[in-house]
Amino acid sequence: MRPPTDQSHLQLSKRNTWVPFLAELPIFARVSKRHLHRIARHATTRRFVPLSRIVREGEPARTFYVILDGQVSVTRKGRRLARLGAGEAFGEMALLTDEPRSSSVVADTDVLTMCLSRTNFNKVLKDEPAVSRALLKTLAERLHASERSTSH
Repeated sequence: MRPPTDQSHLQLSKRNTWVPFLAELPIFARVSKRHLHRIARHATTRRFVPLSRIVREGEPARTFYVILDGQVSVTRKGRRLARLGAGEAFGEMALLTDEPRSSSVVADTDVLTMCLSRTNFNKVLKDEPAVSRALLKTLAERLHASERSTSH
């Protein structure tokens, strides 16, 4: 199957268009625009045809995905948990831990993703300590909010 070639897909394949997608993701909420550009420079795109398995539950997790176009289904033990579309992401824990994938993700439509490997993300963290600090602050806030909600 030939990948889509319309203008929107061509534009989404350009790294300078990825920063707004990254800026909307909770994990990067406190990361500066300059650093988001740096992260985008280390990412690549990947296309998937409908019914392609993007990640498999239980397999090693090494890549984070942002959906630029299309829709995917997230499943665990064969049950659909969610449907994600453009601007949403999955696999962010792959950037931070060595845990296996907690769910599978399958393309429902033609899907264009921005992919960021743990290796490339670690290069950004090494070169830009401010990104590490921003992520730590975001993760600490999420943990604190989670603790508050479970203690009430």
